[in-house]
Amino acid sequence: MRKAAYIAVPVLMLACFLAGRHFSHGTQAAAADPHRILYYVDPMHPAYKSDKPGIAPDCGMQLEPVYADSTPAAGTTGGSSSGASASEAINISPEQQQLAGIRVEPVVESSGARQVRVLGRVVADEARLFRVNAATDGYIQDVFNFTTGSMVKKNEELATFGTAELLTTQQSFLGATMRSPETRNEVISNDWRTQNRAVYASRLRALGMSEMQLKELTDSMKLADSIKILSPATGFVLARNVSPGQRYEKGAELYRIADLSRVWIVADVYESEAQDFHQGTIATVTLPNQKKSLHARVSGSLPQFDPATRTMKLRLEAENPGFFLRPDMFVDVELPVHVPAGLTVPVDSLLDSGMKKRVFVERGNGYFEAREVETGWRFGDRVQVVKGLAAGERIVVSGTFLVDSESRLKGTRPRAAEEGGHNDAMPESKAPAAPKLKAQALPATAKDPSCGMDVTPAESVAAGNTETYKGKTYYFCSSSCRDKFHRDPSHTLLKTEASAAGSPDGAAMKMPMAEEGHP
Repeated sequence: MRKAAYIAVPVLMLACFLAGRHFSHGTQAAAADPHRILYYVDPMHPAYKSDKPGIAPDCGMQLEPVYADSTPAAGTTGGSSSGASASEAINISPEQQQLAGIRVEPVVESSGARQVRVLGRVVADEARLFRVNAATDGYIQDVFNFTTGSMVKKNEELATFGTAELLTTQQSFLGATMRSPETRNEVISNDWRTQNRAVYASRLRALGMSEMQLKELTDSMKLADSIKILSPATGFVLARNVSPGQRYEKGAELYRIADLSRVWIVADVYESEAQDFHQGTIATVTLPNQKKSLHARVSGSLPQFDPATRTMKLRLEAENPGFFLRPDMFVDVELPVHVPAGLTVPVDSLLDSGMKKRVFVERGNGYFEAREVETGWRFGDRVQVVKGLAAGERIVVSGTFLVDSESRLKGTRPRAAEEGGHNDAMPESKAPAAPKLKAQALPATAKDPSCGMDVTPAESVAAGNTETYKGKTYYFCSSSCRDKFHRDPSHTLLKTEASAAGSPDGAAMKMPMAEEGHP
């Protein structure tokens, strides 16, 4: 008997060891299986969970499975340089990435030149713009056939005018000239031998008489009944403000003439880009809808700021052969800009909310992390990143908005459920007083009477998704469910009770949905 006992005890110990080892291997294999299903969620309300497949109670959609590999293991970073926590990353399977058209590319460093295309306006060169103004009150006698847009040559006669002072001033000038005949042929020189004659000649010039007409008066010794208006330069008439018999006042503009052999082009550029265009930079100017182009040079003048358009007026100087550039014409200007080397990403990879810019960085195994970045210059379809990324990191360049939508969808899940009740393990001495009182005042869980989902009352209160009916407070997963209940509370409650009675999980559906007397 004792011998049989000695044999039975080792056999029993061996059997226990083998059974425990088998159980341990089975448990490890189940835990290591990354494709096992943890639970099922409502695609429209991720807070709703079920341990078996079926139909969502609120929207009628098929419940979607959540696999074990949908949440990375604690402490893993997946190659992220920022060290973000696993809960901040989202997982998208390769199949879903292919269906959504999600594509990733590495961050690269690039430099070179880019072409900036802006709109420009042709204006006359101020140094080649001439205005003919009236020196005294008078009236127009004759006007020659030079209209706006006509080309005139220097000293060509435009019109004639008369004034009351003309005859008396001419008589005084001729009288002084006759008293000094030795200087008769030197009227237009600067060597005046007779002071009175010089004074009267100066008065005639002030009335508008040209040196050419003054010489004619000296040679002919005959009084002229009008003063000729001569073109001060060769160019085009931009404005003509005279007509026969017209009276005018001193200072009135009679003609405006511009030499268009060389013109200015004023281009509107952003204030941040004005510093990139240096003096002497050669730009290409093209007339829209015409096969004509020429080169212009950036002027050394300081760009002027336009408060109306909030742009800088960049001036370019261009030769105008053939005079096909006319004032107030609009032209296309292409300016080359050399940009320094830097990390660049495609523009489509950026999510710009106005205050912040984000990209999604691939962390491996289908995980993506949202990361804030700071940008610099932009040209074409690429933009420089000055902070937030490192060379070689892979980011989402196509389907960014779909990844962002998935990230926001994950953000709607209750953190308490994802953390597995870690807050309950916090020592009472470290727990803040306000959350503790709030947890005592609200029930731990409740049912949404509109859709039957499990909700956390504290989150419903924080979101404002509560409704009081007949002294009871009901909690909802969304504002749409709350509004549905508000329209017909009694009908919604009856429908929920009937659904709970006919469901195999009726006992679970009878969980308290509201707190008695809660405000």
